[in-house]
Amino acid sequence: MHIHILGICGTFMGGIAVIAKHAGHEVTGCDANVYPPMSTQLESQGIRLTEGWDPRQVELEPDLFVIGNVVSRGNPLVEEILERNLSYISGPQWLYEQVLHDRWVLAVAGTHGKTTTSAMLAWVLEDAGLAPGFLIGGVPENFGVSARLTETPFFVIEADEYDTAFFDKRSKFVHYHPRTAVLNNLEYDHADIFPDLAAIETQFHHLVRTIARNGLIAANGREQSMQRVLERGCWTPVERLGVDEGWSASDPAAGGEFEVRLRGVPQGTVRWELLGEHNRLNALAALAAARHAGVPVTQGIEALGRFKNVKRRMEVRGVVKDVTVYDDFAHHPTAIHLTLAGLRAQVGKARILAVLEPRSATMKLGVMKDSLAPSLADAQLVFCYTGGIGWDAQGALAPLGAKAACYDDINALVDAIVAASGPGDHVLVMSNGGFGGLHAKLLQALAGA
Repeated sequence: MHIHILGICGTFMGGIAVIAKHAGHEVTGCDANVYPPMSTQLESQGIRLTEGWDPRQVELEPDLFVIGNVVSRGNPLVEEILERNLSYISGPQWLYEQVLHDRWVLAVAGTHGKTTTSAMLAWVLEDAGLAPGFLIGGVPENFGVSARLTETPFFVIEADEYDTAFFDKRSKFVHYHPRTAVLNNLEYDHADIFPDLAAIETQFHHLVRTIARNGLIAANGREQSMQRVLERGCWTPVERLGVDEGWSASDPAAGGEFEVRLRGVPQGTVRWELLGEHNRLNALAALAAARHAGVPVTQGIEALGRFKNVKRRMEVRGVVKDVTVYDDFAHHPTAIHLTLAGLRAQVGKARILAVLEPRSATMKLGVMKDSLAPSLADAQLVFCYTGGIGWDAQGALAPLGAKAACYDDINALVDAIVAASGPGDHVLVMSNGGFGGLHAKLLQALAGA
């Protein structure tokens, strides 16, 4: 079958393209911005790309158009597809029908930590010899790719609550029908499509409704929002995360080691270098899900000791003149706080310079602006890039006083960071996008300073 993917350069749709190619389909695609690294990755797979939405792409005569949620009505190619009554489907529905329907699906959902937990889970299964397929919204360093298809029944998927397509406003994850589901946490996000937290809780309950009685839900045991979801009705065994009556973790020892306990009984010690309580909870979720798939807890604990994290999750991009520059995906105030807390625990009293791009749809709308200053409290200095936002970032950061500054020009931002930094400092750059190449510019400027 020949499929043509609209919005192919997004992480999810690009992953579908790779999986479809591995499944033997002819794959082509288009997007508004076709550029490396995704364009290079896809072209290396023999996938031909077209930049833009020219309606003449219908002349490729694919058997099916797979449409990503980045594409809306009014898009010229979509309008041509509709007017000609050509066959189309959403990415999540295609994935279920062609790949997931006869597999043991392990889905990882939650406001935060989906990518890291999915990567941990895929690695634990891989290390146990189960060779899972996966589709993850980042690149796990243990694998070097974000998606793959294998012959085994196991498939790990990052289960996003964002909507499916212009013609299907349910969350993506309702299409996946997992046997094993992780519900890591649940906060308000995606203000562009959800009016409030209750609306997101409804979508999470739609997911719960799809999980069989012989399945498993590993759910955050600390959050009232998750409890409300499960109280609406649950037909599947539940194991709680982060509580004494379920899966819990000891406080970390030197080097990040911690003990895993199941219903209070010690299971072993995870020895790794990952930072923060959030990663300990992610690890518990991965261990619970892997155990359901047949991996003994002790084996999973050993595997986590060999886990290498995901690109753009506290990734050290370089050290210049004893200034360490990190890249992290954090873009929600809770994620920002947890990331900074983890780094603070590692570096002690050393200075942290936090650099933030409020780029997500929720952040651009300013919905979380009142939570921004408290989330950055662990940093000595805060630099905020204000390009593309329509609210008063300086005002939102005013509680931080003189330690916070805003810039609407990337080069001026780089100059300010370089001028403020010194030996022993840690510069934490947080964005869910490319941030205008700031990391490379910053390292270059530090080298020349």
